[in-house]
Amino acid sequence: MAGIKALISLSFGGAIGLMFLMLGCALPVYDKYWPLFLLFFYILAPIPYGISRRIVDDTDSTSNACKELALFLTTGIVVSAFGLPIIFARADVIAWGACALVLTGNVVIFATILGFFLVFGSNDDFSWQQW
Repeated sequence: MAGIKALISLSFGGAIGLMFLMLGCALPVYDKYWPLFLLFFYILAPIPYGISRRIVDDTDSTSNACKELALFLTTGIVVSAFGLPIIFARADVIAWGACALVLTGNVVIFATILGFFLVFGSNDDFSWQQW
């Protein structure tokens, strides 16, 4: 039952994060939809780590080049997702208030993605590999 509660809370966190992103786009004060390009970053962020989890055997405690590359790529995607709204705001494409809402949504969405891998990332009977 603890897995169901975690799944419900993660879906709630994802919904709150997307709400902040939509508010940064759709409020009549801002009315620019350029921040929706961040949806690509949300989709791309877990892919390198998920691929490395499938390829790498976690039985050894030493560092692995594949896992390190996946973490590097994931970090690059996350930093880019935080940088894009700031660049949009500096170039006056979006307003600074919209940038703040989008950055808040970024924090919530990436915390939700991290929480997903922490909750379902272990190799026990209730893991994300079942999904």
